[in-house]
Amino acid sequence: MADRSLRGIRLGAQSLQSEDGVVFHDRAQHTYSCSTCGRDTVLTFAADAEVPDAWECRTCGAEALLRIGDGTATVDHSADKAARTHWDMLLERRTIPELEELLEERLAFVRARRGAGNEKLSA
Repeated sequence: MADRSLRGIRLGAQSLQSEDGVVFHDRAQHTYSCSTCGRDTVLTFAADAEVPDAWECRTCGAEALLRIGDGTATVDHSADKAARTHWDMLLERRTIPELEELLEERLAFVRARRGAGNEKLSA
């Protein structure tokens, strides 16, 4: 068995399925234009799919807009929520005076530890 080679197919190189009897869904191509790098990207969607107004540019990562005729679509970002930062979430729980008081307590603790450590080293 070791000196015989496998005959008939290449393992893993080709699919054994055929496209006989497969009905492809209707497709439509849409062009997205990036204003940053000037590149046009053509994407294929199903004909009945809801096409997004914006797509991420493959070259620069900026927002490419759907080209409709000679113009491009506009995207309204007014409804987008701004991302909450750690600072925003902290301010929901504490006020500025409370944060200043906590900072002073921690600084006093660190200074006391640092001062105690210096005395141990010199003794």
